[in-house]
Amino acid sequence: METYGDLVAAEDVLLFVNAAITGTGQREFHSGAAEQQLSLDFLHEYMLVNYRGPYAAALALDINDHNAALIVRRLLETSRDATDEQRRTEGRLIARRLRLLPPQRVYRLIGELRRAKVNNRRTRAILRDWLAARPDQALDAVKYRAGLKLALRHTHLRPVAEETGDFLYAPRRRTAYAAPLLDAWRRAHYEQGALYELPYTVAEGFANRHGIPRAAFLQKIEPRLTGLERLRLQESARTLGATAVTADATALARMPLTRLASYVLGLPPADRTARRAELTDALRGVLDDSWSAYGSGVKRRRPLAAALACHFLLAALAGEYTALWTSGRGDALLARPSGPTPLGRRILDALDTAPERLVIVSDGWDNAPPGLAAEVLRVWRTRLDPEHRTSIVHLNPVYDAEGFDVRRLAPTVPTAGLRDAEDLPALVEFARFAEGRTDLAELTAHLAARTERFLAADGAVRVPVARTTGPDETATGSTAAESTETAEETVR
Repeated sequence: METYGDLVAAEDVLLFVNAAITGTGQREFHSGAAEQQLSLDFLHEYMLVNYRGPYAAALALDINDHNAALIVRRLLETSRDATDEQRRTEGRLIARRLRLLPPQRVYRLIGELRRAKVNNRRTRAILRDWLAARPDQALDAVKYRAGLKLALRHTHLRPVAEETGDFLYAPRRRTAYAAPLLDAWRRAHYEQGALYELPYTVAEGFANRHGIPRAAFLQKIEPRLTGLERLRLQESARTLGATAVTADATALARMPLTRLASYVLGLPPADRTARRAELTDALRGVLDDSWSAYGSGVKRRRPLAAALACHFLLAALAGEYTALWTSGRGDALLARPSGPTPLGRRILDALDTAPERLVIVSDGWDNAPPGLAAEVLRVWRTRLDPEHRTSIVHLNPVYDAEGFDVRRLAPTVPTAGLRDAEDLPALVEFARFAEGRTDLAELTAHLAARTERFLAADGAVRVPVARTTGPDETATGSTAAESTETAEETVR
């Protein structure tokens, strides 16, 4: 039988997962960066102290990279507080998650660990295996030079090749390098043609040093661009006349859905209309396009991009689908953030047809009039549809720093944080835990299953997730001395 402490524990875990999916510590429309960072730091500390098992298991969920790095750092900083079983599970989760993070974020994490003086055997073993798994250390030496130098020093490792060590620590010692990338970097200091053999981010600095016109540089560096770089530079290159930098329909179709939606929203309306067939072919509820969907200067139009991506995904997945934007617009491709947020009225319009499922994508700031959405949903659930014939879920792409959670529309409607539309099916499944009295045993089983699938994709063995304990309880288990821990126990 579930106790009150079990219910509190389950709600705390759900609250943290929503925050880890949406919060990035950056400025949002309704809160500043300092508030966001302070709120997230508190949640991470609270979860680490009271629910270490589920806190580590969050690495197996669809949380964003910012919070994944924070979890890894805090777990490594507090290794002595974990039991043997927890350390083994955490080691596998950390190793797997690091391989999914962008390399620049991992190098930044290593810098934070170095400044915090976290350099125990467990940390060195995990970072050593991550560095060994990097496909091309010469590329990392050129593109992430400072990060790689710091990582090698922190883990007490030598570079894979002797010339890579010379490149990092004494670049003028050699007159030539056998590795093409290293030698191209050397020659790019005095030879303009060599910079076009380098990655775009490195070549850009050399182009500025040599005074190469931007249009000419983009035209020649085009073969070295990654898909995301090509997408980001396409419009500026078109303005400058660098016609080689284009993203064809095939390249657009390979883009992640939410990132592609952000790109579409950055185009002028006239361009969206002219390229309608190309853009909608690539993309393949109630949706919030009010002014607050603009986001902030550092996360420009991110909430609206999430709503637009969900629109196209729902249209593809549902047998019958109707989109209702808060602005009343009917053309999703021309969506733009504007006006108030009349969620209550749009929800009324949606429920008027008694749909099988209602998906609401919004930041939850219902203000035209305030509170109407909550009242509509309360009356619908308690008076008109107590049998739950219509399934309702609210997906919120914005973290509310003041409430330590995503903003909810009504207590009777499950709410889940949304980062990328690609995760929508899994989020709808996870949101069911936020409806009514959360079953702690079921939630713990769900986390264990997600952890098992996450580790199985990397060839790891099955591991259990420790039962959640309440904030007033203590997790039992003996703590072994860290010196007895081997790399194999930690990582594999």
